[in-house]
Amino acid sequence: QVPLKPGRSLMDWIRLTKSGKDLTGLKGRLIEVTEDELSKHNKKEDCWICIRGFVYNVTPYMEYHPGGEDELMKAAGTDGTDLFDQVHRWVNYESMLKECLVGRMAVKPIAAPKALKAFAYVIFFLQQIPEDEIVVYCFYLCLCSRFCKICSVSIMPEVSTVDIFYDWFQTDSLVTIVIYTKQKDMNAELVIVDCQDKRLRGEIIMNDHSYLVEVDLDHAVSEDVAVNIAEKVGKVEIILSKKDNIHWKMLGQPSEGHNTFIKRTDRGLFYRKCQLVSKTEVTHDTKLFCLMLPKGTHLRVPTGQHVYLKQIIAGTEVVKPYTPVLPFLPLDFQEPPCHDGVRIYLMIKIYSHGLFTQALDHLQIGDYIFVSNPEGNFKKSQVQTSEDLVLLAGGTGFTPMVKLLNFALTEVSCLRTVKLIFFNKTEDDILWRNQLEQLALKDERFEVQFILSQPTKDWVGKQGKISSSLLSELVKRSRRDSKVLICICGPAPFTEQGVQYLKDLGYSQEEIHAFTA
Repeated sequence: QVPLKPGRSLMDWIRLTKSGKDLTGLKGRLIEVTEDELSKHNKKEDCWICIRGFVYNVTPYMEYHPGGEDELMKAAGTDGTDLFDQVHRWVNYESMLKECLVGRMAVKPIAAPKALKAFAYVIFFLQQIPEDEIVVYCFYLCLCSRFCKICSVSIMPEVSTVDIFYDWFQTDSLVTIVIYTKQKDMNAELVIVDCQDKRLRGEIIMNDHSYLVEVDLDHAVSEDVAVNIAEKVGKVEIILSKKDNIHWKMLGQPSEGHNTFIKRTDRGLFYRKCQLVSKTEVTHDTKLFCLMLPKGTHLRVPTGQHVYLKQIIAGTEVVKPYTPVLPFLPLDFQEPPCHDGVRIYLMIKIYSHGLFTQALDHLQIGDYIFVSNPEGNFKKSQVQTSEDLVLLAGGTGFTPMVKLLNFALTEVSCLRTVKLIFFNKTEDDILWRNQLEQLALKDERFEVQFILSQPTKDWVGKQGKISSSLLSELVKRSRRDSKVLICICGPAPFTEQGVQYLKDLGYSQEEIHAFTA
C-alpha cells in the first residue's frame, strides 16, 4: 500500500460514487468497447481497464487506489483480469467501480471448434428421432462422446479433467454423498461443506484446483452435517440427516458449477454468515474477535492461510483479509491442541480512521459478518523439511505466526530452533507478550526477540526498524548447512524490504516465505 492524500480514503471514494457525478465521461451511456478503442485509453489522465469482459474508466479512482497509481497503470488500456486475480481477486470490483462502468468488451466472432460442430449435429439428429427410439440413439451419443475423448478433442468448456467423481445413497434417515478423490493425503482442512436452506455446497481442495458438488436438495435436512474422510484412499463422505423419513427420488437440482474440477482462482470466493460471539481486548488498539460458524458448515482454516471478511458499508461491499489465530498459545506440547472446528478467532487492530475496522469494532455480540473460504499458498511441508524456522513479524503481521508456531513446536520433530523476531513501535503494542515469554521458558527450541522503533528510555531490549544489519545479526542457521525457512509478514513495505534484505544476505527464494494477501 502507498500513503493516500487527505480526502482520498475508502469512505471518500464511496461518497464520490454516490454524489451523482459522471465518473465515466459518457453521461450514463454504456458502450461496446473494441480492443483498439481500449488500447487508446492508457494514460493516467485517461485510463480504461477491462476486468472479466467489462471495461471501467478508473481515471477518477487513481488517487483513491490503496496500491497506488503505478499498480493500476500496469493494466491501463488492456485486459487486466489476470493481474487483478494475482493481486486483488478478493476485491468486489463490481461494487467498488460500478459508477465507473464504461461497458462490455466487443466479442470477436470465432469459428466453432470442429468437435463442437459435430456435437451440435448429433443434438440436431437426436431431436428428429421418435421418443420410443431415443434410448438406442443415446447409446450412439455416448459412443460419440467417447470417440471425442479418445481423440483428445474437448466438446465441453475448458475444465481440467481428473479422475474424481461423486455418488450418493440413502437410508430411511440419512443421505450420504460420497466423493472419490483418489488423493491419498486427503484431510479435514481440504474439505469445505456448507449446508444452508436446502442448498448443499461441498468443495474439495486439491492443490491449486478444487472439485465442487453443489445442489439444491430435493428435501429438507437438519442443520447438523457430518464429514468422514478416509485419508488413505481419498474418499470423502458428507452425511446429512433427513428431516422427514421419506424416500428421495433424486439428490436435488444441480447448480451451474456442480460436478466441476477447475482452478480455484476461476471458482470465485464463497462466503457464509458467521455470528460474533465474543470480542476481547488484546492491547490498547487490538482485539480478539471470535466468530461462530453456521451449524451446517464444516471448515478448518489451514496453518498459514487467511480468510476474507465482507461487510456492507454505506451500500458498498468492502472486503479485507485476516489470518485466523488460536484463542491463546498452548503451552502443553504433549498433544496437538483440539480445535472444535466451529469457531474462528481473528486478532484485528482497530484503526481510528479505518472505515472497515471501525465498522468491525461497532459490531455487537450476536451480529453477523460474512467470512470466506480460506486462501493462501503456504504449505506445511515447507516447515516439515526445515531444521531452523525464523519468523519475522511486524505488528499484526504476527497473526499467521500464531498457528505456525503451534504447528512447528507441536508436530515438527526435525526442527532444532524456532525464533520469532517481533517488530513493534512501543512496548504497549506487543501482542501476547507474556504468552510468548512463557512459551520461550517452556520450550528450549523457541526464542523470541522484541524490537521497538519508538521505545521509552527504560527499554533495555533492541530497538530500530527492519534492516540488513539487524537481520544479519539476528537471523542465523543453527549449523552451517542446516535447512532454514524464514517466514515474514507485516505491512507491505516491511515485508518487501525484509525479503530484499534476506536475499542480499544470501538466503534463496526457496528459503523465504512472505505472507501476503
